[in-house]
Amino acid sequence: MRPPNRLLVPSLVAATLAVAACAPEPLVYRVYEPMVAVPERVEYGVVEAIEWFKAGDSRPVGLGAVIGGVAGGVLGHQIGHGAGNTAATIAGALGGAYVGNELERSSERDRYRVIVRLDDGGTLAVSEVGEGQLRVGDRVRIIGHRVYRV
Repeated sequence: MRPPNRLLVPSLVAATLAVAACAPEPLVYRVYEPMVAVPERVEYGVVEAIEWFKAGDSRPVGLGAVIGGVAGGVLGHQIGHGAGNTAATIAGALGGAYVGNELERSSERDRYRVIVRLDDGGTLAVSEVGEGQLRVGDRVRIIGHRVYRV
């Protein structure tokens, strides 16, 4: 009497998977490029003016609501199935849009710009301040895009 064919296919699949699992992984080499060191530019000067400006004027309005709505919709879609899934997706999208809009509105948009008269006679506007407070007339050092009091 012959053994039943029901066991033949599963045993062949199991044997094939076992042999495939023993195959070596392909070698992957990471290539590290040498980094070129760029010297930071250091300049000296005197604070000529400090101006306030709105940093968010060029940013598109409503982007937080759109991103929040998409994220909320994706998360809401993971809940339930059928009509419950549709309701959860809509609720998630609306909630995400509201939260995204509130986060965008609460972000800091008022900033200040420091105008520096450089020692070589040029003028430079910098919006990143290092440590400490600056006043008009302070002697400063500019490293990269940050200004520090000397």
